Amino acid sequence: SSGSDSESDEKHQVFSSEYKPDSLVEGTSSRYSMYNSVSQRLMAKMGFREGEGLGKYGQGRKEIVEASNQKGRRGFGLTLKGFEGELNIDWRDEPEAGAYEQVDWCPECTTEIPDAQEMKEWMTVGKRKMVIEDEREFCNDELLQHVLQCKSVFDELDGDEMRRARTRSNPYEMIRGVFFLNRAAMKMANMDYVFDNMFTNPKDSHGKPLIKERDAELLYFADVCAGPGGFSEYVLWRRKWHAKGFGMTLKGPNDFKLEDFYSASSELFEPYYGEGGIDGDGDITRPENITAFRNFVLDNTDRKGVHFLMADGGFSVEGQENLQEILSKQLLLCQFLTGLSIVRTGGHFVCKTFDLFTPFTVGLVYLLYCCFERVCIFKPVTSRPANSERYVVCKGLKLGIDDVREYLFMVNIKLNQLRNSNLDVNLVVPVDVIKGDQEFYDYMGADNSEHINAFTGSHLLAFTLSRTLFEPRQAEIRKECLRLWGIPDQARVAPSSSDPKSKFFELIQGTEIDVFSYKTTLLTSKTLEKIRPVFDYRCMVSGSEQKFLLGLGKSQIYTWDGRQSDRWTKLDLKTELPRDTLLSVEIVHELKGEGKAQRKIGAIHILDVLVLNGHDVREQHFNQRIQLAEKFVKAVSKPSRPDMNPIRVKEVYRLEEMEKIFVRLEMKIIKSSGGIPRLSYTGRDDRHFVPTGLYIVRTVNGRKSPAALFLHYPWTMAYSKNSKRKFFFNKMTKDSTYDLPPESIAPFHICHYSRLFWEWGEGVKVHDSQKRQDAEKLSKEDVLSFIQAHFQTLPFLFLILAWELRVMLQNALKELFCSKAKTSDGSDFCMPIIGVLVTAAQP
Repeated sequence: SSGSDSESDEKHQVFSSEYKPDSLVEGTSSRYSMYNSVSQRLMAKMGFREGEGLGKYGQGRKEIVEASNQKGRRGFGLTLKGFEGELNIDWRDEPEAGAYEQVDWCPECTTEIPDAQEMKEWMTVGKRKMVIEDEREFCNDELLQHVLQCKSVFDELDGDEMRRARTRSNPYEMIRGVFFLNRAAMKMANMDYVFDNMFTNPKDSHGKPLIKERDAELLYFADVCAGPGGFSEYVLWRRKWHAKGFGMTLKGPNDFKLEDFYSASSELFEPYYGEGGIDGDGDITRPENITAFRNFVLDNTDRKGVHFLMADGGFSVEGQENLQEILSKQLLLCQFLTGLSIVRTGGHFVCKTFDLFTPFTVGLVYLLYCCFERVCIFKPVTSRPANSERYVVCKGLKLGIDDVREYLFMVNIKLNQLRNSNLDVNLVVPVDVIKGDQEFYDYMGADNSEHINAFTGSHLLAFTLSRTLFEPRQAEIRKECLRLWGIPDQARVAPSSSDPKSKFFELIQGTEIDVFSYKTTLLTSKTLEKIRPVFDYRCMVSGSEQKFLLGLGKSQIYTWDGRQSDRWTKLDLKTELPRDTLLSVEIVHELKGEGKAQRKIGAIHILDVLVLNGHDVREQHFNQRIQLAEKFVKAVSKPSRPDMNPIRVKEVYRLEEMEKIFVRLEMKIIKSSGGIPRLSYTGRDDRHFVPTGLYIVRTVNGRKSPAALFLHYPWTMAYSKNSKRKFFFNKMTKDSTYDLPPESIAPFHICHYSRLFWEWGEGVKVHDSQKRQDAEKLSKEDVLSFIQAHFQTLPFLFLILAWELRVMLQNALKELFCSKAKTSDGSDFCMPIIGVLVTAAQP
């Protein structure tokens, strides 16, 4: 019993974690008291004595091997700065992540836009400053030092280790790029939603759309410093072919990668690299590049500018994160300058910024605040929390900002002059001017404080210290955000290739192939009666045979003449079209100049459109289809690429205005014509071609066709002299209306089937200088006389007169019987009576 107790006591003593002086091994000091007595006895038994090495001759190491604190794949024994001591990290106290965000707009600027005289003395040049720790004017000093300390920790982290921790810690990390080129596209999708689609559906200050859809206007946008182009891919995915983009970015590894636009048609985007065009360098800090890009954009937007500009410039500042704001100051200025140079009045601007602590960058934001109706600083949830990235969002460019633009242009020139010296531009707006606008000053201070509080880095630091931590809601948040932003949850997949025949049948959606084989009816003295309802027709000058053209993306373009026995053949022209595009065209040899200096180039002339970038427009009115074709051509044209063959829309004339066509005809010397003048038609851009005839297309659905045997909509158009307006008249029901009846619209297959062709071959006189007319063929005088004589035929005049009398009778009866006659519910009870009387009065 006593032995047992003694043994128990001994064991208790051996494994005790409480150390007493007499339990220490002889020769050891308190510096080893962290080890229990068992460890100390083992060490002593092996001959350990403090200050002496192990081994027979004491040749071993004298210091014990310390326990490793190595983390991840860091070098053995490495201790990172910022991780020593207590970090006091409790990332769970941060607000819970979610998909909904709020926008805090800066109060509206009430001061006048500064003019050249006022800004004359604003620019301040001084010693180059490469420290930011003392920038306390627009930020609390304690908060500033805190964020700089956090950044210093990140400077020391291994890149791979930081990325792994970032992936696990960021609640929004799994959003990534979805099916777009990169994460930048999702940042744009994020901000577009938060700001009520102000980029893809821009509105003015009164909420009215900036894009006039009825005028078939394009959405023009620009993307600068934004390679490889994620911002633009999102906009083009959202707007399809209804948008046209211009881009400038630094050439090199970060250039635009248009071939990787899987979800959108890159044919709608045109890079331009400043001076030298497509051969320029794209350096936005060069004044000549900004000027060249501005001129190019204005020339191709009717001198109006773009509806909005996106700027996402940045470069690696690895190891110098604290100085990112200073190192990026000129880049930021040039992006702001480009925005003021090419955004149209009422347009919008979004640009990436970083820290906004220095008076220089705050001054730049102040100038935007003066030039736009509203400005805000915003950090989207798709921007990683552990960086300084923010976006300045500007809405509604004001009139009268030219002086500010010229001022920033001069500041940029000065920055370039001082680039290799120890001097720098330190101010663009005096601090007292900024502080004089109390609302702006308070806004910048509050935004900086909020930004710093959000930039604690605690998430990232905590997840770096512990590999076991992870954010459990990443998948849930991703799903919620995509739903909110209207982005399908799909994988990024390269577009599949297909042969032209299969794609054609996919696009026409079961339409009978015979529709595309219809041949035109020749206009002769026997068929001239077909154009009797003059207002129903439009006409276009032909330059070659009609073909169908199919675009499969980029230069994959094929043509087919409509015969079922023939195949689709590759187009031998250098041009690009968006995929899923089907057109009715002519391939015309255009000419410029005369004689030996004459140049010939193949061009695509659009006669009609069927499918535009996947959008089937065959059922729309011919006039609307032509209007959409004009819009489409503007979107795909590349003015910066003179090496590419042009694509144009045929000029369409009303049949009653055919005289205008003959004014554009003249006799010219054509190369290889043996010096004999030939008939030429000159288009809108001063290029001419040899015309082969005139297409006459019926745009009103007024006769049967094999494709619609059981449909008969005998509509026609006429002109009311009384109201001086055209109207639609149904010859079967005698209904008349000024509004376009949907059933009167002639879809593509009706237009294609019922078209006529007036061939201008040998013996057809359409120009005064041509030789004697063949009596059996129609001349210009024959056709014009027929149109004039049948402008409104006698039976048709009777129908028009009857219709006008009907309108007059209806108005008279209403005035006579119904001036104040109303039922108890306020309705007009005599309208049925008028209907009976008017019906009885019909011819």
